[in-house]
Parts: sequence; C-alpha cells; structure tokens
Amino acid sequence: MAVECASEMDAAPTDRFEYFWNIQGEWVEEPNQRRGGESGVQRILSTSGRLLYAKRQTGHIYRSWRHPLGRPTALREQDAIMGLRLLDVEVPELVFCGSRRDSQSHWQALLVTAALDGFVEIDAWYAAGERERQGEALHDRVLQALAGTLARMHKGRWQHGCLYAKHVFVRVDGEGDTAQVRIALLDFEKCRQRLSSQRAAAHDLKQLRRHSSWSETDWRKLYYFYTTVFGSPIKGL
Repeated sequence: MAVECASEMDAAPTDRFEYFWNIQGEWVEEPNQRRGGESGVQRILSTSGRLLYAKRQTGHIYRSWRHPLGRPTALREQDAIMGLRLLDVEVPELVFCGSRRDSQSHWQALLVTAALDGFVEIDAWYAAGERERQGEALHDRVLQALAGTLARMHKGRWQHGCLYAKHVFVRVDGEGDTAQVRIALLDFEKCRQRLSSQRAAAHDLKQLRRHSSWSETDWRKLYYFYTTVFGSPIKGL
C-alpha cells in the first residue's frame, strides 16, 4: 500500500489504487448490482484529513463502438469530469481514477473525488427555506447560474445522461445583491458526448423537467436563461 505523504498524488498510480481501494468509510450509496457488476460510493477520509468520495466498482462496465468488450464506467466518468472542466462547468475535483483486473480478470475501478465544500443539493436548499429567506431576485440568479452551467455543457456536446435535481448542487456566498451564486453538477456515470449540442440539450432538459419540482413559472424562467446562453431554442421543448 502506498504511504500518503504531502498529497495522495505523490505515489505511483498502482500504489495509489491500492491505497484508495483499502480505505474504508461510510456508504453514502450502497453497492448495487447493475451493468454486470457492482458499484457503490463511500465517504472516506484520507490520512491528511481530506473528505473524499470513493466510487468503487467491480465488473461495472459499459460498451460502445470504441470499447465493444467493455470499459469501467468510472473511466467514462473521469473523461466527462475532465472535459467539463475545460468548459467552465463546476464539477467535483478529481483526486484519483484508475482500473485494474483482479485475479479472476474482472474489472476493478475507482473514482475518487473531493467533497463539494459549501455546496448543497438544490432540493435541500429549497427545503431549508433559502428561497424565501433570500428573496426572488436571488432565486432568479440561482436559475440563471444553473441555466448557464447546463448551456455550457451542452454547447460542448456533453450529455449528462441522468440529470435529476439531486445531481444539481448550489452554493450561495453572501447576502443580497452582492451574493455569489455557484452551481456544480455531479454523477457523470452516463455522461457522453453527442453528435450535436441540440441532442444533448433535448435529452437532459426533458429529463430534468420530469425529475424536478419547479413550477411552470420557474421552468419558463430557467428555459429563458438557458436559451439566452445556448443561443437557440431546443427542438421538442
């Protein structure tokens, strides 16, 4: 096992895989069986005291024309995180990602990300009464920040693929007109690039609308802010 020094990034990749594979923590997403294998997420602490989330997978793969024999979904998620960062889409910090074959030639994969400090699920933000406390002007800015984040993702042809409200996180620093609003997205296991930005946008926005609790008025505002950044209406919406 690797010995952690100043950073988890100091060790060789094979040692870092073993290091993170052996750390145990609280399950925040119990292991579930799908895609021919098992996948779950643990909240862990590194020896330096960093709060991290480790997605652990065994035999959990996807297939594509590039990978007809299968590839761990954790690696696809890593690709998405790296690609979205280039588009100024806020995502969890990638600490480590790797894969290996076990003694029976089954894939094992790890995706370790840092906690989103100061962010909360958007539904939890609503439930805490922040919309009422901070007012509609601030809420409009939350919708605008979310719309901009999604539009940048889709203009890069990235489709989240599982865009529910629980995958949208918000952070508000300060109060009133000077408050800073940030939006982050997570869980990119099904994320991929489409041939067109329109296809990516149509899929995700329809999905988000089905799996969120916004009123029709809120949705119209969100869609208006979105198309302002995206540059055109989305077919089928």
